[in-house]
Amino acid sequence: MMEALAQPLALLPDYLGGHLRLSLGAMACGLLIALPLGVAAARNRTIAGPALAIAGIFQTIPALALLALMVPLLGGRIGFMPAFAALTLYAILPVLRNTIVGLRGVDPVVREAARGVGMTRAQSLFRVELPLALPSIMAGIRTASVWVIGAATLATPVGAASLGNYIFSGLQTRNWTLVIFGCVAAALSALIIDGLLKLMESAAARRRAGRALVSGAALAVIAAMALMPAGLFASGGDARSARSALHAQADGFGGQPVTIGAKAFTEQYILAGLMESVLRDAGAAVRRRDNLGSTVAFDALISGEVDVYVDYSGTLWATLMQREDMPGRHVMLAEITSWMWTQHGVLVLGALGFENAYGIAVSRELAARRALSSITDLSAIDGVSIGADSEFFARAEWSGLRDTYGLARARTRAMDSTFMYTAVRDGEVDAITAYTTDGRITAFDLVILDDPAGILPPYDALVLISPAAARRPAIAQALAPLLNAIDAEAMREANGVVDLERRAVGEAVERLRARLDPRFP
Repeated sequence: MMEALAQPLALLPDYLGGHLRLSLGAMACGLLIALPLGVAAARNRTIAGPALAIAGIFQTIPALALLALMVPLLGGRIGFMPAFAALTLYAILPVLRNTIVGLRGVDPVVREAARGVGMTRAQSLFRVELPLALPSIMAGIRTASVWVIGAATLATPVGAASLGNYIFSGLQTRNWTLVIFGCVAAALSALIIDGLLKLMESAAARRRAGRALVSGAALAVIAAMALMPAGLFASGGDARSARSALHAQADGFGGQPVTIGAKAFTEQYILAGLMESVLRDAGAAVRRRDNLGSTVAFDALISGEVDVYVDYSGTLWATLMQREDMPGRHVMLAEITSWMWTQHGVLVLGALGFENAYGIAVSRELAARRALSSITDLSAIDGVSIGADSEFFARAEWSGLRDTYGLARARTRAMDSTFMYTAVRDGEVDAITAYTTDGRITAFDLVILDDPAGILPPYDALVLISPAAARRPAIAQALAPLLNAIDAEAMREANGVVDLERRAVGEAVERLRARLDPRFP
């Protein structure tokens, strides 16, 4: 048990610190906006309506969507800022609404009495009205804190460190210890903050200054610990990073760490780990940004928030370039390389040597029973259901498959890629969009159906380097030996180490490196 907890505990200072910085920072900013606005709105109904309406609109947007929208709105930046902006907007409504309700609930007779003893409007507000409205305001603050701390776990796909890193990584690698650890840590954080706020509320209501000071001091300590650098609590690994940074400056990495991005599935974690291992051996200091969405990862690359990551030619061709024609693998690669450089200054270093394409997979039992050999045959199944990751049904590949193979009436079920394979194996869906290098295709005895019209493009794994990193030649030089060094079998085996054997990503990286060409340093 302790071995299983060793990894999450080692990551806790960084993830918990990032989570609290986001949550408490967004709460503080939200209070600075909501409290004055609430006071003004309580006294002026012209302000109240629009203010509540606008805050309510932000609250109705799903947290993950709001977080993702902040990336392009902030110029492609990922990490703290887009998450902070989104969570601040989420914090406003409960505080704003409760401030208005609390102040409007103050008996007018009390206000008249305050005026009668000579108080100004400001004195009446701070000495009489706000103290009476405090229970309602504190209830709003407590509600907002729980919402924000919970929503902060969704900051991971936009590159912000949070307790959500445990949850997203654990889901993709089916490491339920990580998932539970992240959920428990987030829940405990919310309960502790809420408990301290409740103590402050109780102390203020009973006018117990000592208790209020203790709870306030506890919150201040938590905030101060969140602001401390993660490296203060770390040892070995971070000491090695510091030495690597010095070595990096001497070896041509410019004294700056190399930031590696990864999307949210097993293969991406392994490839990011492989590049991290190679770059560290070359003397670079390395940072990771895992669990990014496809468009978020590319936006981060062109803005310089990520220096290098692996993407797939089919994704770049259909999603980013908006191309629907299929000119052939080599022409496609040449056009992608040219477009990336001329349009964005992104260097396509080259292909890793394998293709991880989408393939429509069904169970062997269903294929035999319904005589399925190509995607065309699926249209003969009444009410056929198809499962895919959440991105696929918004991509050009799906519209091409749907229109070409008569699947307009198919029932589509978007789900996390972690659950697709068991869903088709257990008959919960008839077919899935499997990844062809996934070891679960063989392990679950699935059959990939033919694509006779060639709708699905090639998906060669390509190493992309940002415009800024392209001017640091040591990065490309260190990663060049990986090009054309990994075949599909090697990648499938590495994925199986995590997905089937339930071993750590680090072990899959070690096995993959061991399979590479002996000439690889």
